[in-house]
Amino acid sequence: MQGTLSEIDIRSILQLIELGQRTGYLEVQAFRDSKFRVAEQFWIVFFLNGQIAYAADSDSSLSRLRDYLRRYRLDSAVDQLYVPAIATTNAPEYGYLWTLLETHVLTPAQGRNIIQSMVQETLFDLLSLHQGSFVFEIGPALAPQLTTLEIGPLVTQIMKQVQEWKQFHPHIQSPEQCPVLVESSLLQQKLPARTFRILESWADGQNSLRQLARYLNRQIHPVAKAIYPYIKKGWVQLVYPSNPSTNPAPGEFTAEAKTGTHSVVFIDDGIATCKAVEQTLKQHGYAVSAISDPLKALSLVFQMKPDLILCDIIMPELDGFEICAMLRRSTAFRQTPIVMLTGKDGFIDRVKARMVGATDYLTKPFGEGELLMLVEKYIGKSNNDVTKATQLLIDALEEEIGLTNNSDLNVSWS
Repeated sequence: MQGTLSEIDIRSILQLIELGQRTGYLEVQAFRDSKFRVAEQFWIVFFLNGQIAYAADSDSSLSRLRDYLRRYRLDSAVDQLYVPAIATTNAPEYGYLWTLLETHVLTPAQGRNIIQSMVQETLFDLLSLHQGSFVFEIGPALAPQLTTLEIGPLVTQIMKQVQEWKQFHPHIQSPEQCPVLVESSLLQQKLPARTFRILESWADGQNSLRQLARYLNRQIHPVAKAIYPYIKKGWVQLVYPSNPSTNPAPGEFTAEAKTGTHSVVFIDDGIATCKAVEQTLKQHGYAVSAISDPLKALSLVFQMKPDLILCDIIMPELDGFEICAMLRRSTAFRQTPIVMLTGKDGFIDRVKARMVGATDYLTKPFGEGELLMLVEKYIGKSNNDVTKATQLLIDALEEEIGLTNNSDLNVSWS
């Protein structure tokens, strides 16, 4: 089952899955930039016999799990884990959650509470969507299993919240907006002492409404409803964490500002593609190594520890899924953006890429503008004057493991 949300809405899709008692997963994608089709949001929901087992969005950084663990003062526990094998076949976040359960860091009750909150949060986003595309694939159940949630009552509850959320517009436009206290003295007079202390602690322009809901073990709607009167009065303002002055669209990723030369590794078995990408990125100030041998690429990646990894999926000996899964097992690459290169109709490949921990994907064939836009999205613009020492180090590593790329350039890479 697949189609667009102009043909059928999310609620009806969920009802069909429930009535059919289906087991598998639903992936939904929404384009944030219809012109370039590069800044997207993905959601994936896993089902068991018509009930929801787990749901997540396209963020594979584990930040959501950390937020939920903060309820139990366990957010630092993620950093002490060995990346589990399950994270290579299921959503990485789910793998980490299960390891916390297996090592008795979390109790089963706490785990079920977190999964329920994750599902509710994801459904809130999905049931707010009006445009996008979807695919439902029948497949084996997500394993191991901790809990399942009935669709009907959950959808009824979330739909009510979605309708009430619309009443906050235009004062509150997105769960990703961050509150900032403007009139602290007035708020202190009006709010209970404990409520004011909580708000004062977290309303710093860096913690979103959604994060506040996670920390407080509440859903997004009651949190927004509680703060809404003070936003209307102007005592609290809402900004976006990356750059409050520009206020990007809800869900839009903005790269953090970085200094110095940004390093990129590009892995593709096409030698001509490697050479073209390498020259393009070097011309725009990035320290880059494009490698056509996936086995040798792994060696360079672990020595170089790049800021961004671009990796093709279909390659001999070692495919992109395997490379991504292996890198995510290492603590050194838990947070590194990994972008997979997929075919024009590679929707299922994109689903698999998310499941092994990929951050995003780039559709082939792609042009120079698309490549640069994606690189800037994740690591920002680099200085035009590339640090020679950085590039010399990359060149030395390439020479050490015997890498050579010689071919003509190509403008649009496929």
